[in-house]
Amino acid sequence: MLQEYFETLTDVRVKGRIRHDLLEILVMTICAIVSGCEFWWQVEDFSRAKESWLKDKLGLILKHGIPSHDTFQRVVSLIKPKEFEKCFSEWVRAAYKRTDGEIVSIDGKTLCGSRKAGDSALHLVSAWANKNRLVLGQTATDKKSNEITAIPNLLEILELNECIVTIDAIGTQREIAAKIAENNDYVLAVKGNQEKLYESVWKYFDECLCDETLYFNGNTVKTVEKGHGRIEKRKYYLSTDINWLEQKSEWHGLAAIGMVEATVERVGKVTTERRHYITTLIDVNVFAKAVRAHWGIENSLHWCLDVVFREDKCRARKDNSAENFAVIRHIAINLMKNYKTEKPMSLNAKRLKCQYDCEFMSNVLLSLFGLI
Repeated sequence: MLQEYFETLTDVRVKGRIRHDLLEILVMTICAIVSGCEFWWQVEDFSRAKESWLKDKLGLILKHGIPSHDTFQRVVSLIKPKEFEKCFSEWVRAAYKRTDGEIVSIDGKTLCGSRKAGDSALHLVSAWANKNRLVLGQTATDKKSNEITAIPNLLEILELNECIVTIDAIGTQREIAAKIAENNDYVLAVKGNQEKLYESVWKYFDECLCDETLYFNGNTVKTVEKGHGRIEKRKYYLSTDINWLEQKSEWHGLAAIGMVEATVERVGKVTTERRHYITTLIDVNVFAKAVRAHWGIENSLHWCLDVVFREDKCRARKDNSAENFAVIRHIAINLMKNYKTEKPMSLNAKRLKCQYDCEFMSNVLLSLFGLI
C-alpha cells in the first residue's frame, strides 16, 4: 500500500548512479523509527541487523545491500517535502475509517532541534483526527510567515468533508473560516488578535453570566473531571442569538458564539479561566465535545512526539531532513497508535517490543495500513 501512494515521489538523484531504491530506503527508515532509532547511524545499524527479515517478511529486494547512514541521510533530505506531505495525506485518507462528525484539530509545533546557525527552527502545522487518533497531514510554515498562511495550504491537502475543525486563535481568520465552512463546521478560538470581535463576545458573556436566565434551556452544559490530584469543572455556554453581532456577516457560516468557564481546584487552590469561540455549531453538547477534543493534538500528538519520539532533540537539519523526518515520525505514530494489542501498551512499550520481537513489528507495520 505504501508503494501505491508514495511511488509518485520524485527521485532527484542522477539516473545511472542510483544503487538503492527510494521506497526501500523509506521503508527501512520507517521500520527503524518505529523501533526507537533516532539517528541515521542507528537506522543503518538496525537495517543491517534486520536485513534477512526485511527481505523475507517485507519483501524488500535490497539489490545492493543496506545503504550507509550517509546515503540514508542524503536520500531522505533530497525528497521534496510538499510531495512527501501530499503522498502521506493521500495514504492516510485511503487507509483510515471515515467517522461522522470527526473532530479535526489543527495546531502548530516548532522543532527546536532543527534550528540552523543564522536561521529559525522549522515550524510545522499538523492536523489531528481525534476519533481515529491519526495525523492526517502536515505542512511547514514559510520562513518569513506564520501559521496563518500555512493553514489554508494544509486544508487544501486534507480535502476534509463533514468534519468539525478546531483551531486556536491564530487561525481565527476570515479566509480560513470561509475555507473550512465550504464543507465542514468550525470552532475557532477568539482572542486579542481579533480585537473588536473578542471585545463583543467577551462583553456579551460577561453580562449574561450575571443573569443566566437569559439563556434558553439546553444552551449550557456542565462537566466535572477528577484525576491527577485535581478537580476540574467546566461550564460550556453557546448562544445562537447573534443578530446583534456587528461582525457576523464577516464570518462565513457563523451561527453561534461560545464560552468555556473552567474552574480548577488543586492542593486547596482554585483558579478560573474563560475562553471564547465563534462557531458554525448550534448544539452546545457538540460544541463542548469539540472544544474539549482540541486538546487531543497537544496530549496525543505533540506530547508523544516530544516525550516518546524525542522530536525536539532530533538534530536532522540538512536540506529537507527535518521536514521529511517529521513526516516519517507521523507515519510511525499513526502505525503504533492504531495497532491494537490484547493488553494496553504505551507507545514506549510498543517501540521497545518492536526492537526484539520481529513478529510484533510485522503486525504493527502490516495490520491497519499495510506498510508495503
